[in-house]
Amino acid sequence: MEKTYYTVGMAGHIDHGKTSLTKALTNVDTDRLKEEKERGISIEPGYAPLQTEDGTQLSIIDVPGHERFIRQMIAGVAGIDLVVLVIAADEGVMPQTEEHLEILQFLGVEHCIVAITKIDRVDEIMLELVQEDIQERLEGTIFENAPYVLVDSLSGTGVDKLKSTIIDSLKEVKFRDAYGSFRLPIDQVFTVQGQGTVVRGTIYEGAVQKGAQLTLLPKGLKVKARQIQVHHEEQEEARAGQRTAVNLGGIEKNEVLRGDVLVASDHFLVTDTIDVALNVTSGAFSPLKQRAPVKVHVGTSEVMGKIVFFDRNELERTDEEVLCQIRLGEEIVVRRGDRFILRRPTPVETLGGGWVIQPKGGKYRFGQETVEMLQNVMQGTPADLVEEALAKNILLDLQQLIQQTSLDEPVLKETLANGLENGSFLEVGSQKFILAKTFSRIKDEITSRLETYHTDYPMRAGISKAELSQPLSSAYPKALIDFSLNALIEQGDLKKSGQFLALGGFNPHLPKQWKVRMEGIIAALEKDGIQVKKWDDYFEGTPIPKNEISDLTQYLLETGQALRLQADTLVHRQAVEEAIAKLKQDTGEAFGLKEAKDSLDLSRKYLIPLLELLDGLGFTARDEDQRRWTGK
Repeated sequence: MEKTYYTVGMAGHIDHGKTSLTKALTNVDTDRLKEEKERGISIEPGYAPLQTEDGTQLSIIDVPGHERFIRQMIAGVAGIDLVVLVIAADEGVMPQTEEHLEILQFLGVEHCIVAITKIDRVDEIMLELVQEDIQERLEGTIFENAPYVLVDSLSGTGVDKLKSTIIDSLKEVKFRDAYGSFRLPIDQVFTVQGQGTVVRGTIYEGAVQKGAQLTLLPKGLKVKARQIQVHHEEQEEARAGQRTAVNLGGIEKNEVLRGDVLVASDHFLVTDTIDVALNVTSGAFSPLKQRAPVKVHVGTSEVMGKIVFFDRNELERTDEEVLCQIRLGEEIVVRRGDRFILRRPTPVETLGGGWVIQPKGGKYRFGQETVEMLQNVMQGTPADLVEEALAKNILLDLQQLIQQTSLDEPVLKETLANGLENGSFLEVGSQKFILAKTFSRIKDEITSRLETYHTDYPMRAGISKAELSQPLSSAYPKALIDFSLNALIEQGDLKKSGQFLALGGFNPHLPKQWKVRMEGIIAALEKDGIQVKKWDDYFEGTPIPKNEISDLTQYLLETGQALRLQADTLVHRQAVEEAIAKLKQDTGEAFGLKEAKDSLDLSRKYLIPLLELLDGLGFTARDEDQRRWTGK
């Protein structure tokens, strides 16, 4: 099954217990810097792994709560999947809680847990008042139905409950796309003696392998991933959602900045002009004039720019989404759909946030015509619309795509043809379409399931199609599963043997744990020749489990190493071949029971089953009391 990786953020006001709670959950102190230890506050985001029993890999980010470190806070939460909003029971909702809450919503974080900390410092009445205060503040926000957990980090009260709530809540989160183009926005750069430059960040999408050739944007510098670590453990690969450190070859530390982005393809634009959909903060702020200086936070970048409006000369408090443009003082790397935060540089305040509707904006005239153009851009290009429909529905035919995208049929067909040509779409059956990365995902799932099956059952020829398909059927249509299996067989990634499917390079073999004992049993069977014991007797006194005995039996029969002499006995193929050779040497074209007994010197107990076995194998044909060699 595909592994999932998530990043969970701890957000909230300074001194509300985020770092202590992170340590209680993970046993890791995320205050790394000397200044943090001395001042008792987090300056840089801290990271720690959270272990789970189901194999889900989590990174906890403890983001700074102090107003002066809001820049680091934005960089920290930009890549999270779920937030734990930490509120101290003895203080309740505070100014930084409010600002963090609004930033989280602007950044599109949809899943939240409220952790009320320091509960040992207040009585029941105060605790109820704090909960009412929080509920009132969250009402009308995307977090209004967030679960509440009462915790005390020092005593450990509620910590296990919070951990289980995090795991349960993540089941509702769509994990990041590990099949898109690799992108790692960098939030930390440092050097390690003897290894050189190391960058750190949360992988937004895609995957990176050790040794991969990468590009550092916006500078366009070519680098190599010499080593990859996830929470200080070296890995061959890191995937979307993982907190990752990459040791880069071919570059010095002073050439890399926070906000730079590591990519593995040319699918990313470098731009200094972005068209955006902006939502304004609910708090009061001074009107923002046309072309006023602004500070933009996107990913881990923090860039100065000027805001350009096309339907107003200044921005005031409004509930409407404002379509506008930001002209930046330096180049950044963004994709359509990326979230951003907009702040005023002086006096410092959060103005709003939104999403990038066009990464590379142009020069447009002031007026409603430009606003209407941006509204059309916001709806997406035909390729964007098709990709969004297929990402949501997995497999759609032509008619369904017309319904989902509202595109005219000629435009849709041209878009699909272009996508099929450049490899972004695949056709499944007759005019049914999927994203190419959906096929990559199901291929990985099939491969992973087969790898697990081969590890658990190494003596079996493979898994039945029905057994392999059944767990996939809850996520993928049957037509796509069948298409994928057939395609993987054609490509040689899979092979079919009768009703069984296996990985292309797999061959049944004895399990490592029981290999020596099983080889001893096979040798004993061969030594006994035709006069074998009952099959079960060979396992007396051995610790080999019954299910392994059953698999060994099938393995020996299916690989032809043994043959079934009777219902309860097996005989080694070598013994049968030697008996055939002896019989052929001692008899003519036909022989009877007596000639066979004289040749092989076997009792009827073994002779009759052996001769019936030869009949069944087609070496002999019985004619009343005689048997003729068939020439096989």
